[in-house]
Amino acid sequence: MKRSLTIFLSLGLVLGLSFGASDTAGAKTKVKTYKNCTELNKDYKGGVARTSSVKNKGGKTKYKPHVSKELYDANKKSDRDKDWIACEK
Repeated sequence: MKRSLTIFLSLGLVLGLSFGASDTAGAKTKVKTYKNCTELNKDYKGGVARTSSVKNKGGKTKYKPHVSKELYDANKKSDRDKDWIACEK
C-alpha cells in the first residue's frame, strides 16, 4: 500500500512539473510587435535582421542589427526596402 501510494504521488509530481514547464516555454515564444521604427530602434539600435547572412541594400550602417527570425517576422512591415533587415540604422 505504501509503495503504490509513493509511486502514485511521484507520478503526479512529475506530470505536474512537466505541464508547468510547457506553460512557461509557451510564454517565452511571444515576441513584441513595434508600432514604428523609432520604437524598435529604442530596443535594437541597428534594427532586426531575419538571418545573420543578410546584406543591407541601403549601404553602410552605423550599428550591427540584432538577428532574430521571430522578431523580424513580427515587425516585417517596418522593412521598407525588403532586404530582410527591419529598421536598420
